[in-house]
Amino acid sequence: MFSILEKIEEIGIVPVVKIDNAKDAVPLAEALCEGGLPCAEVTFRTAAAAEAIGLMTKAFPEMLLGAGTVLTTQQADMAIQAGARFIVSPGLNPKVVQHCLDNGYPVVPGVATPSEVEQAISLGLGVVKFFPAEAAGGLAMIKAMSAPYVNLKFMPTGGISASNLNSYLDFSKIIACGGSWMVNSKLINAGDFDAIRDLTRQAVDQMLGFKFAHIGINQPDELTSKKTSDNISELFGFGLRETGASFFAGEELEVMKSMGEGIKGHIGIRTNYLFRAFAYLSRKGVKFRMDTARYDENGRMKFIYLQGEMGGFAVHLVQK
Repeated sequence: MFSILEKIEEIGIVPVVKIDNAKDAVPLAEALCEGGLPCAEVTFRTAAAAEAIGLMTKAFPEMLLGAGTVLTTQQADMAIQAGARFIVSPGLNPKVVQHCLDNGYPVVPGVATPSEVEQAISLGLGVVKFFPAEAAGGLAMIKAMSAPYVNLKFMPTGGISASNLNSYLDFSKIIACGGSWMVNSKLINAGDFDAIRDLTRQAVDQMLGFKFAHIGINQPDELTSKKTSDNISELFGFGLRETGASFFAGEELEVMKSMGEGIKGHIGIRTNYLFRAFAYLSRKGVKFRMDTARYDENGRMKFIYLQGEMGGFAVHLVQK
């Protein structure tokens, strides 16, 4: 169960999908994967749900597919038999949750109150869905409930959009957000999967927030580095800051005191969530130099170099 939840956390966004016709399942899965989200919660609000999960699983076995709006033990069994890898429900039905736990189904039931949270904890759960998120108090309510229940984590759904996604994900007790803004039912029924792919890409871009951080240029020695950075600083009025390995002229130009990474130097790329960026780029085939990885006090990656160079520059990611 925990490996599934960890994978959901790495992906960060769980598209909540309502499929009316199973014929739309495979092209929808393709659009989500191409857009950068190989994950979906297919809701059991339609009769096509189980068939759709089966078709998506067969066509894209690498996808992390779950079943949502699961209200009965029978639906839970149908979903898992169809290929779902986790179960999500809008509320906490102890009978359904216990059935899932007894059968080894990863399950994330919905809660909206402290009493429901305590029920979840009593059942041995570590992650719950907070639903309907915005209507039930949003991020402020999650923060308030997480204070006494320090070991519980949340997957909010309901009212999440591009405008508030990152504010939710910035809170450490939230593993991922469920949302439907990139998989609107009207787009699915109209067969506009290109639009879904593009909206999915926008959602991923919004989440990861890749930004240029700085460029580092190699110099043969500290004296040359100091001279170069002094000249740039004096000419353009950039502030000068020294570190152990370099001088910074402003915040975007790093002048190395020696021939560091890369033939010419390095490029730093900042991201909102480095562990998610690492997973995302790894899925795209990018290789990393694990010997360069650095971690924060919580064991979460905060810095790493990609393998190879671009235009003579090494490239690294850095946590925002």
